Amino acid sequence: MLSLLISALVATAIAGALVASQVSTGTTVFLSTLGFVGAFYLVGFLVRKKMSKAQDRLQGHMQAAQRRMQRKVQQFQNKPGGNVKQIQRQLEMDQKAMFKEGLELTKGLEPFRKWSLLTGRQIATMRMQFHYQLKEFEQVDEILATCGFLKGPMMMDPMAAAMRMARCYKNDDLAGAEKIFKKRVRWSRGDSGAILYGLMSWIYVKVGQPDEARRVLLKAKDKTGVETFARNWEHLSNDRVKSFSNAGLGDVWYSLYLETPPTPKQQRVRGNGRGPRGF
Repeated sequence: MLSLLISALVATAIAGALVASQVSTGTTVFLSTLGFVGAFYLVGFLVRKKMSKAQDRLQGHMQAAQRRMQRKVQQFQNKPGGNVKQIQRQLEMDQKAMFKEGLELTKGLEPFRKWSLLTGRQIATMRMQFHYQLKEFEQVDEILATCGFLKGPMMMDPMAAAMRMARCYKNDDLAGAEKIFKKRVRWSRGDSGAILYGLMSWIYVKVGQPDEARRVLLKAKDKTGVETFARNWEHLSNDRVKSFSNAGLGDVWYSLYLETPPTPKQQRVRGNGRGPRGF
C-alpha cells in the first residue's frame, strides 16, 4: 500500500544517487535495500502511533461499557428479590448499544486502511465480530465472503474462527467448518482452542456424525483438559447422544447464539417463618 510505495520511492532515489556517483553495484544494492527497509519501518511506526489512538478510544469505550454492566449485575446481586428478566433485558440493551457504538468507532480506523493491507483486515475482523454479536448475520456473511489471500477478516483469534465456523454450519457448509477448524486448531495451545473443539464436536452431533464428534472430543480432552469434553466423550461413547452439552463452556459458548442459555432462577427473599411481629 502507501507505505510500500513510499519505501520503494526512497530506495529508488538512493539507488539513482549512488549510480550517478558511480558507486559499486554491491554497495548500491545494499544501501538501497537498507533505505527501503528503514523507510518502511519508519512509516509503519508513525502510522501505528496515530492508529493506536483510535484503537485505544475503541478499547476504552468497550471497557467502560463492560464496567457499567458489571456494576449493574453487582447491584442486582446485592438486592434480593430482584426481577431476573428485567435485569437481563437491561443488560441485553446495554450490550447491544455497546456493540453498535463499537461498530461506529471502527470508522475512525478507515483513514489508515490505505497504509497497510493488515489494517483493512483488522477492521474487517472487528466489524464481523460486532455484527455477529448484534445478530446481524447477513452483514457477517457479506464480510466473510471477502475472505481470500490477504483479504477479509483474520482468523487468528479462536472466537473469530468459531464465528466463521458457526456461519458455515448455518449455511449448510460442513466442509467449510471442517476446513477452518483444522486450519486454526493446530495453532491452539492449552485451552485456548476449547471453543473450536466444542463447536466442531457439536456440529458433528447435529449433522448426525457422533463418531466424528467423539474423535474430536478424544483429542480435545487430551489437549485442553476441559472437563466438559471428557464428559461429552463419555456420553457419546455410551450412546447417550441426547446428553451431549456444551453448557460447561459458559458464556463463550452461548455467545455464538447456537443455543439459548438457561434462564437464571428468580431470587427469592427467605423469611424467618414467623409473623411480622415475631409471633
